[in-house]
Amino acid sequence: MARLTNKVAIITGGASGIGAGTVRRFVEAGAQVVIADIQDELGQALAAELGAAVIYQRTDVSSEADVSAMVDLAVSHFGRLDILFNNAGFGGVSGEIQDTEIAEAYANTVGVMFTGVVLGMKHAARVMKPQGSGSIISTASVAGLQGGLGPHVYSGIKAGVIGLTRSVALELAAFNVRANAICPGGIATPIFAPMLEAVIGDNQSVVEIMRVRMAQAQPIKRSGEAEDIANMALFLASDESTFVTGQHHVVDGGMTSTRMRLAAALEIEVTQP
Repeated sequence: MARLTNKVAIITGGASGIGAGTVRRFVEAGAQVVIADIQDELGQALAAELGAAVIYQRTDVSSEADVSAMVDLAVSHFGRLDILFNNAGFGGVSGEIQDTEIAEAYANTVGVMFTGVVLGMKHAARVMKPQGSGSIISTASVAGLQGGLGPHVYSGIKAGVIGLTRSVALELAAFNVRANAICPGGIATPIFAPMLEAVIGDNQSVVEIMRVRMAQAQPIKRSGEAEDIANMALFLASDESTFVTGQHHVVDGGMTSTRMRLAAALEIEVTQP
C-alpha cells in the first residue's frame, strides 16, 4: 500500500543515517521528497539513485535563508508540502560541564539541532496553515528524556525539541497540522564516528562497530537501525496518525526502561572534541 501517495516531504539531514533511511522509506511509500543536507556528494548520489521523485537541495538548517529556500523549492518543484522531517543533527559539543566552551562549536550545536528545528517549523507552518493540513516530525532523543544517554548540551537541546514540539502542536492543531517528535535510542549510524575516532581503524565501519556494541545496550538485544526510525516517521507522516499530535514517540528497544548509562554500556569514553 502506497501510504504517502500524492504527498510531498522534506527530510533534513537526508543524505545519510536516519535521514537517508527515511528518504528511501518515504519514496517506497509513494512520496516525493526533497533531501536537505550539506553533504552534497551523498545527497546528490541518493537523489540520482531514487529518480524523479527525489531532488537534493544544499541546506544549512541553522540558516533561515536556506530553510526558507528549502520549503520554497518543495512547493515550486512538487506543488505542495505535506511533511517536514526535522532530522538534521550530530553529536555536538561534549565533555564535562565545567569544560564546556560557549564558543563556535557550541553555537553550531545549538544552531543545527534547535534553531534548525524552530526554522523548519516556522517555514513549514507558513505553507501548511493555509493548506489546512500537514505533519511536522522532529528528531529528539532518549537523551532528552533521561540523564546519562548523551552529551550534556545535546541532551538539553533534545529535551527542548520535545517541549517545542508540544507547544507548537497546540498552535497548529486548529489548522489540521500535526507536530510530533521521535526519540531514537541507540541507532547504528555514522553520528557516532567522533566518539570512536580513537578505537576504529581505516577499514572499520562505524555502523558495524555500533551494531555490535549496541546489541547489549538495551533489553532488545540488537542495535537500532535507521529503518526503525523511518518506520515511525512513516506512521507520523501518513494519514494513519491524523489524531496524533504533540507527542514524543520513543523508539529505543527498551533502553529507557533500564538504568544503564549509554557511554558505559558501549565502553566509549566521552571526551571534549
